[in-house]
Amino acid sequence: MNQGKFIFSQLTDFLPKTKFDWLVKKYEGNKYVKKFTCWNHLLVMIFAQLTQRESLRDLISSLNAHKSKFNRLGFGESVTRSNLSKANEQRESKIFEALAYDLIKEARDLRIGSISDDFFYEGNVYAFDSTTISLCLQVFWWSRLHHDKGGVKMHTLYDVKTDIPSFFVITNGDVHDSKVMPEIPYEQGALYIFDRGYMDTRGLSLINRIEAFFVVREKHAMVYEVVEDKNYNNPQTGVMADQLIKFTGTVTKKNYSEVIRRIVFYDAEGNRTFVFYTNNMILSAEDIALAYKYRWRVELFFKWVKQHLHVKEFYGTTENAVKIQLYSAISAYCLVAIITSLSAIKELFPIS
Repeated sequence: MNQGKFIFSQLTDFLPKTKFDWLVKKYEGNKYVKKFTCWNHLLVMIFAQLTQRESLRDLISSLNAHKSKFNRLGFGESVTRSNLSKANEQRESKIFEALAYDLIKEARDLRIGSISDDFFYEGNVYAFDSTTISLCLQVFWWSRLHHDKGGVKMHTLYDVKTDIPSFFVITNGDVHDSKVMPEIPYEQGALYIFDRGYMDTRGLSLINRIEAFFVVREKHAMVYEVVEDKNYNNPQTGVMADQLIKFTGTVTKKNYSEVIRRIVFYDAEGNRTFVFYTNNMILSAEDIALAYKYRWRVELFFKWVKQHLHVKEFYGTTENAVKIQLYSAISAYCLVAIITSLSAIKELFPIS
């Protein structure tokens, strides 16, 4: 008989248990707990993500089939619907959030250099976007989206060079994307790529003051005056215009008074015209358009998470339970990234 470790136990050996125990102690996660500890809770949630359990009942039924192996799998003496439901509802979600960030850091460190050395930008490159997870308002009464619908948004700052999310915020679905921009931990010299929902001059001015760079797609026609027209037009690459402008609108001029670069790009394949704004005056117009193309990586990340992890149905109805499940999903993603990196597997996920 094989007396070795189960595959699941081998995977969870890569989790930083010492750091997790410190987080549990910090937030008093095991206070008054007799059997189902925070560590047991974490492993059950990771198991649920990796096996894509569709509901709390499905998860418990799946676990009950392996009751004799609970201790060897790290689940503790018993896992029931009541104690798991209670843990999701009452246990401090910051424990799982902090662990997710710890795994993010480890995964990013291991993935440095995984992208080609001839990348168009030398510094860090991030794509920021959000994905909406719809919820039933009658069940998830605390969530808000619009009209009679509920939902939450997961705002994610995605490290393009490592294919790892570096920062995330979970909000109600009715929070506009641009409202989260001030919370991003900007780095001097880094490049941030945004879709048109983030065409917020106040937020862009903040990035400019920090001496970071941005590329954002125009949401609607802006009012401006041309400071300098470079008279650059290249039908082969799709660049139709490269200009230096100043906003002249009452609000936009007040929020962003500096000179900004405006690039018009024609996508022949999709027969679409894009207008980009950036404060980077060094990169070529073609590289600015290429930067926006890399924004698609965060969309592919959302798609991968929704296809391979469990973030559409939840094991609890409270806000705390939803957050714990989403943090566990991010931790599961990073755990797989860490394992593939340490195993010298070149491709992390088929999202490039």
